[in-house]
Amino acid sequence: MKPNLKELAVFSVLGCVMFASKIAMDALPNMHLLGVLIVAFTLTFRAKALYPIYVYVFLLGAIYGFSPWWIPNLYVWTVLWAWVMLLPKKLPKPILMVLAIVLCGLHGFLFGVLYAPAQALLFGLNFDGMIAWIVAGFPFDLIHGVSNLLLGGVIPPLVRAMTAGKKYLT
Repeated sequence: MKPNLKELAVFSVLGCVMFASKIAMDALPNMHLLGVLIVAFTLTFRAKALYPIYVYVFLLGAIYGFSPWWIPNLYVWTVLWAWVMLLPKKLPKPILMVLAIVLCGLHGFLFGVLYAPAQALLFGLNFDGMIAWIVAGFPFDLIHGVSNLLLGGVIPPLVRAMTAGKKYLT
């Protein structure tokens, strides 16, 4: 899984693209291309997609601070990567793409649930407090999930473009 020099450069740029896309869409609450990019990277680069994900996570901490809110980012994006990795490779492309878009949307809908355990541990919330935190954030998770589903339409052309360019990395 060790990347070669060309891959290292490309994965660094892809992590920066994730970060730039987040900044570009910051004015829109819980709407971003992060899930779309993670799904497309994972479908294209498989396990190596972890490199741009963690470049993004590191940049997030380096720019905004390595504070308690940042800690869940160490795992929350990896959950989406893992779900996509579990999709059978032999699925017909149209079915694979639909499932990938659905997983992207599901990750958005469940983002608060995935984020909540770390928040509970870091801020001393009991189970009821964690549930209250999830419920309070549900409107934002609804926006996140719907926007991930809608933006997920970009996944198939992204995968095609990256797959075509992947041959230059060897």
